[in-house]
Amino acid sequence: MKVTLIGAGPGDPELITLKGIKALQSADVVMYDALVAEELLDHCRPDALKVYVGKRRGAYSCMQEDINPLIVHYAQNYGHVVRLKGGDSFVFGRGYEELDYARQHGLEVEVIPGISSSYAVPAAAGVPLTSRGMSESFWVVTGTTKAGKLSKDLQLAAQSSATVVILMGMHKLLEIADLFSKEGKTDTPIAVIQNGTTPQQRVVVGTIGSIVDEVTKSGIDNPAVIVIGAVAALAVAPENARFFVNLQSDRA
Repeated sequence: MKVTLIGAGPGDPELITLKGIKALQSADVVMYDALVAEELLDHCRPDALKVYVGKRRGAYSCMQEDINPLIVHYAQNYGHVVRLKGGDSFVFGRGYEELDYARQHGLEVEVIPGISSSYAVPAAAGVPLTSRGMSESFWVVTGTTKAGKLSKDLQLAAQSSATVVILMGMHKLLEIADLFSKEGKTDTPIAVIQNGTTPQQRVVVGTIGSIVDEVTKSGIDNPAVIVIGAVAALAVAPENARFFVNLQSDRA
């Protein structure tokens, strides 16, 4: 009885690791999330049981409190369970909670890291999180805490000179823009990247002062990664991607 936790990568099915694919090929059960490319399931054995347990804001097929015991149930009754999660399961993925629950129930566990959307999605849009003379470090912050509020860490991040990457923050974009504006960063570049690394990738680049209007006009929505800092202005349009840019601030 074993549980293997795999990070599936940021969206492009080719960005999963070779070790992850090998684990998929040996799985008796694969429990996968909403942001996982379904093409990855083609690597499973034909007789493997595939269970969708996706969670997206406002649309839950399965609550976390249900997923944990399901992992144990399938492992005890089928053998090898692969838990396939988008990005890297230890970066805002609640992967450790699932791993710890499985371990407490006597299951063998293994972690196969994945490529995190926090750095891969900006890279796919041409945004380096660090670049000599522009940014020496970066923060990765969740847009929403368990209580549904902005993270207090975001306040600290807004005060720094580092690049700030925000995951799961689109529904808080106005609050985020206001927070950075209060720190005197109305003219700071910001990029919003939807469906990064996939053919559906869309990019909006603006300033803290203009981004809310630009996002509204473009219709960009979740899933998206927000990048704030000078490097955000370096975003480029991949072939066939939709790209919007306005680096003129229109808010005081």
